[in-house]
Amino acid sequence: MPTAVTTVSPPVPDAAPTASGRAGARPRRGPATLAALPLLAFVTVFFGLPMIAVLVGAVTVTDRATGTTTLTADNLTRSVQGAYLDALTSSIKLSLVTAALGVVLGTLLAQAVVASRLPGLRNLVVTASGVLANFGGVPLAFAFIATLGISGVMTELLHLTEAGWSLYTPAGLAVVYLYFLIPLMVLVISPALDGLRPQWREAAANCGATGWQFWRLIGLPVLGPSLLGGFVLLFGTAFAAYATAAAMVGSVLPLVTLQIADALSGNVLIGQEGVASALALDMVVVAGLVMAIYLPLQRRSARWLR
Repeated sequence: MPTAVTTVSPPVPDAAPTASGRAGARPRRGPATLAALPLLAFVTVFFGLPMIAVLVGAVTVTDRATGTTTLTADNLTRSVQGAYLDALTSSIKLSLVTAALGVVLGTLLAQAVVASRLPGLRNLVVTASGVLANFGGVPLAFAFIATLGISGVMTELLHLTEAGWSLYTPAGLAVVYLYFLIPLMVLVISPALDGLRPQWREAAANCGATGWQFWRLIGLPVLGPSLLGGFVLLFGTAFAAYATAAAMVGSVLPLVTLQIADALSGNVLIGQEGVASALALDMVVVAGLVMAIYLPLQRRSARWLR
């Protein structure tokens, strides 16, 4: 008896999906790109062009007699030698110390305000921090000179000179910088402290954890990205500060921003604009290194927030 053979027809492919119904189709980015054009233009004009000018000035030298411009590495070499290297090192040390102190003191102050039950205290502190964080330059230098200078009110009242105090030292300049760095840290870290849920502390207490264990195992890891971001912000603010130091100490302390100003104005030697550009490029490199260290740590700390 012959066996029946069943023929299976191949499946007919469906019609090709249209562009609008295609699975996983990428959204159109035209409107988003157009919306970002003003920002891109702003970044290009106010950040890109100055950066190009600094880079060109750092690697070129112009003969004043003939007007000929040539490529050279002399400016970059001189910017990391002698007094210029001392100024760069001093600025980095001062910025690191003041940023670290600003992070610690600002976080403690912000936590005290956030945990306080006094009505209106937070609004008062936040408002004062917003004002003090933007108070700098010549007015701030004059205020500290009149208060803690050689003949300042508090210096005479507390006999600080006999105790070895001097405002015109790295320690004195650090105190002045902390005047606006601590309020800035309060503004940065307060929203992050609000994100610490009371339920986490209660759960840790129910498990027998002490207050220190809560902060070491839960609080600080959660606050890690904000603390790191605050440190980078404070470091950049202190590293780029100029007006306050120029008005208070002048050329007494070696700082890279003061060296750039002297090179541009020709206070020491004429025609040092290329060295000033090289010093500015050194500052960009230092800031880039700080960000290169910060970003991996920030990504690692951000895992606690997932």
